Amino acid sequence: MKSIEIKNLSFAYEKELILENINLSVEEKDFLAIIGPNGGGKSTLLKLILGIEKAKKGTIKVLGKKPKQSLNKIGYVPQNTNVNTDFPIKVIEVVMMGHVEGKRPLFGYGNHEKLCAMGALAQVGMQEYANIKIGSLSGGQRQRVMIARALCAHPQILILDEPTSSIDISGQREIYELLKVLNEQITIIVVSHDISVILEYASSAAHIHKKLSYHDISDKESTFHTHGNDGHFCEIELLQMLGSDHCNTCEDEIETSQKSIWKVKP
Repeated sequence: MKSIEIKNLSFAYEKELILENINLSVEEKDFLAIIGPNGGGKSTLLKLILGIEKAKKGTIKVLGKKPKQSLNKIGYVPQNTNVNTDFPIKVIEVVMMGHVEGKRPLFGYGNHEKLCAMGALAQVGMQEYANIKIGSLSGGQRQRVMIARALCAHPQILILDEPTSSIDISGQREIYELLKVLNEQITIIVVSHDISVILEYASSAAHIHKKLSYHDISDKESTFHTHGNDGHFCEIELLQMLGSDHCNTCEDEIETSQKSIWKVKP
């Protein structure tokens, strides 16, 4: 079964066409990177996959079903996690919020939910912080907690929107290393501007600017050449590969990838 299958999808807000004739197939345990300029339709595509928006034309299947029917199999980490660092809530309490079906507002959570939350924290290497206030953690640590919260739903697909946008370079690398491990068991979809990082970890890339261009980048050695002794993969090559019609967005893509772990060297 494919994780996600999109056929001939188009979507518009009122009369403004946002996505046009999108076709995309995401295999089980793929690591898909979604890139593209701001306003190009990346966030809208995520909303359609999550069932927040409904396709105007074409079809979307998530694990063989309509998006809303598979929502309990998707873990989602939004770009803005809306964590009030001043609010006195413990890490384990944040993670247990991922138990959508098992949540009992009047009586709290049971032992099963707590054990599951601890297991999710162990997956992301944060179990020793379970009883620490969320506000005392670094940006990278908080993002790990948010990933653990998403894992509490035991997802088959994990979707992350700009997961390293407010994290320092070392924290970025740690997050992607974590996603690499999780990818051994589940499908990973990441929207990101960290293009050089994507070239290191993703198995496929989709460039969205109203239309979608897809490329398999699983075989790094035959797909890209490296630059310098640091093994840097050049994001310019990826953008050129995804299609000459996207050349006018190259400058925007490179400008927004300033937080990339590897830099282009002369």
